[in-house]
Amino acid sequence: MRRSAALATAEIRKLVAACAGDLAGLRDRALILVGFAGALRRGELVGIDREHLVIRDAGLRLTLPRSKTDAAGEGAEIGIPRGLRRETCPVRALEAWLAASDCQFGPVFRKVDLWGNIEHRRLHPDAVRQILLRRAGQAGLEVPAGERLSPHGLRAGFVTEAYMAGARDEQIMAHTRHADLKTMRGYVRRAKLLTDSPAGLLGL
Repeated sequence: MRRSAALATAEIRKLVAACAGDLAGLRDRALILVGFAGALRRGELVGIDREHLVIRDAGLRLTLPRSKTDAAGEGAEIGIPRGLRRETCPVRALEAWLAASDCQFGPVFRKVDLWGNIEHRRLHPDAVRQILLRRAGQAGLEVPAGERLSPHGLRAGFVTEAYMAGARDEQIMAHTRHADLKTMRGYVRRAKLLTDSPAGLLGL
């Protein structure tokens, strides 16, 4: 199977720019930005309930009751600060979707039908993949040959961008909840193939 393409900040901006101001667009913008900034797995993303969110002036505190690496079910908390740009701020995007959907409790990310009705059930995890593919098509976004667009690209992209911006291993792992440093650094090695290549020293 082809590996997931890491979605960097530039790709995320293109994806959310393709989201209109209708209900589906507001939902998809929030889903993509929160998924990226939170480095969330697709199951974690669609599993968010309103009760898991605490929104403050500084940003968002998100409780994850259970995740893939949390076999004991102890849960985890992560923080997502407000972004520098209004159009790509994950907290503002989430606030806009919560207000538009009038979500007071229960599943945050739910299906919007063709007539603009919001269902009560949460999205299926595979809906995250379908949303990414649809928005990528609208944005004209293509991934490198040999790679595929998938929800895992949100996590891979977060790790890559954070590391390249100078975040420490322990900071990244605390946020992504990676249990294995080797796995996390695998994303970084792919990102640095060009910037760290000794071929750049040849003066060509």
